[in-house]
Amino acid sequence: MDAAFLSSYPALDEGQALLVKLQALKLVVFDVDGVLTDGRLLYTEHGETIKRFNVKDGVAMKLLPKWGIQVAVITAKDSAPLRQRMKELKVEHFYPGCHNKAEAFDELVERLGIAPDETAYVGDDVIDLQVMPKVGLALCPSDAHILVQRHCSITLKKTAGEGVAREVADMVLASRMTLESAYELAQKPEFEK
Repeated sequence: MDAAFLSSYPALDEGQALLVKLQALKLVVFDVDGVLTDGRLLYTEHGETIKRFNVKDGVAMKLLPKWGIQVAVITAKDSAPLRQRMKELKVEHFYPGCHNKAEAFDELVERLGIAPDETAYVGDDVIDLQVMPKVGLALCPSDAHILVQRHCSITLKKTAGEGVAREVADMVLASRMTLESAYELAQKPEFEK
């Protein structure tokens, strides 16, 4: 465990319950807009959508599965840039254009044989409240809607699109090992393949 890193989160100091939940996670589910992106939609003159992703989140989403924690993305939006980014990151459990996130989540955990309390969900807006009550640990960026913050066990330090997934991955990994140990895999040349 990386106690020094985890001590910077006051919610984790309130007791062992949240730490135990972090250690039990087998699946982390991310929303996209407002979590992995800053939530802005930019359009070209041809009507194409442009999204801005944080490269630090990419490392996180590739690293978690290397340590046995599956990653999923459930998002209401769908676009070519989003599909390209998920393909680059090899996100196996990807649900684009999903307006019933609770149904997608239920199907996913059943298919994977993972209990809902072994999952975390990271979202920022009211549509994410479909899933948050179902999971073991709900997290949100610091600029999430107030209703979402009220339903989260942990409000992160990062804002939308500024490394939210990386912060979540660091918390999960730090609950199990030192971050130096966790990131040894990311330093190897084959990690980027």
